[in-house]
Amino acid sequence: MKLNRTDFPQGFLFGAATAAYQIEGSSFGGCGPTHWDTFAKGPGNVVRAEDGAVACDHYHRWETDLDLLRDAGMDAYRFSTSWARVIPEGRGQVNQQGLDFYERIVDGCLARGLKPFQTLYHWEMPSALADLGGWTNPDVADWMADFAEVITDRIGDRVHSIATLNESWCVAYLSHFLGHHAPGLRDIRAAARAMHHVNKAHGRTMTRLRDMGMQNCGIVLNFEATEAASDSATDAKAAATQDATHNRWFIEAITKGSYPEEGLAGFGPHLPRGWQDDMTEISQPIDFLGVNYYTRGLVVADPDAPWPSTRPVTGPRDKTQMGWEIYPEGLHRTLTRLARDYVGDLPVFVTENGMAWPDTVDSDDNARIAFIDQHLQAMHDAISDGVNLQGFFYWSLLDNYEWAFGYEKRFGLVHVDFDTLDRTPKASYHALKSAIAPRKNDT
Repeated sequence: MKLNRTDFPQGFLFGAATAAYQIEGSSFGGCGPTHWDTFAKGPGNVVRAEDGAVACDHYHRWETDLDLLRDAGMDAYRFSTSWARVIPEGRGQVNQQGLDFYERIVDGCLARGLKPFQTLYHWEMPSALADLGGWTNPDVADWMADFAEVITDRIGDRVHSIATLNESWCVAYLSHFLGHHAPGLRDIRAAARAMHHVNKAHGRTMTRLRDMGMQNCGIVLNFEATEAASDSATDAKAAATQDATHNRWFIEAITKGSYPEEGLAGFGPHLPRGWQDDMTEISQPIDFLGVNYYTRGLVVADPDAPWPSTRPVTGPRDKTQMGWEIYPEGLHRTLTRLARDYVGDLPVFVTENGMAWPDTVDSDDNARIAFIDQHLQAMHDAISDGVNLQGFFYWSLLDNYEWAFGYEKRFGLVHVDFDTLDRTPKASYHALKSAIAPRKNDT
């Protein structure tokens, strides 16, 4: 790799990220069912109807996985805590096995010199709460705050940071409007309510965490580099609408207490009555922002389609295994835009960035190495331009359960054989390890 640790500021953190349902194995340790377990069994929802029942069996192999992070010279580990593992019915009885497991993870990180970055919710809604409407139910804000209190009471004194949610856009828009993720709805009223309630849950959870005396609390949002595919005014308007629904909706609510007009044009009539009353709690201060970035979104107007009347266009650049265009300059643009327009000097972390590639144990992995290097350069340039970027987490440590794509899409630095569950570090793991080796004057 062209860049290494010495090219980044003192104290800049390098790590890798995972998510509970994608690696742990939901059939272990008293974990309750989630809407992903049932969504996966619906026709055509997930490749081969695969689910996370076993996943990477991180539940039993966590020590090996934390050793992989330590041995790569990582500074930090970003993980998520499954709501259904901690409270199997979403409310009520707590699963002590779940609390014990996450305590082992946190203590295991600390024993290996890894800073634990916790994400409270990474997409697995307990089935009992999904039965009550999940993210379309306004009570979800209190349900989530109660879950946050239970898990924080056990491990909050040892985690380095807490993010309330991962990728609110995926939780709400992708899952309730486009229907690609659980619960698989294509309903504008459900989507509008989820788009607001996920913000309400963030705000209510932040209130609860502050009441518990917690510091270093924030949220992780995903962003794309939205662009019009032509210079026409109609395509520019389409891009502005997509930018509002995909990028601006959540960050503007959190930092400005408002929703963008282009988003309200479609969602406004379907938002819950009195939604404005929630915006003060939603926009309370956060301590950091996590930024997930993978690609850009080229868009054109589609006047024959219902709102938002947009259509994606395939870009000309090379694509990852997901079909996502490799566009590292979009990460630089996203980071500088966020600092300029929304968060100022607030600490920012790139909490996910990575690529899926159809690799094998014997692959050269050059594509992933180049991808990481290009995006590290984008981060370096953003820091040079004044962004208070304090760390980078590669997605993902392991090949894992990639949601609707099952086990086909491989994002990992570490290859996982899903028959034997053997782990084999890839060339990208070794390249990143070399790049982030300690400075000569580090101790």
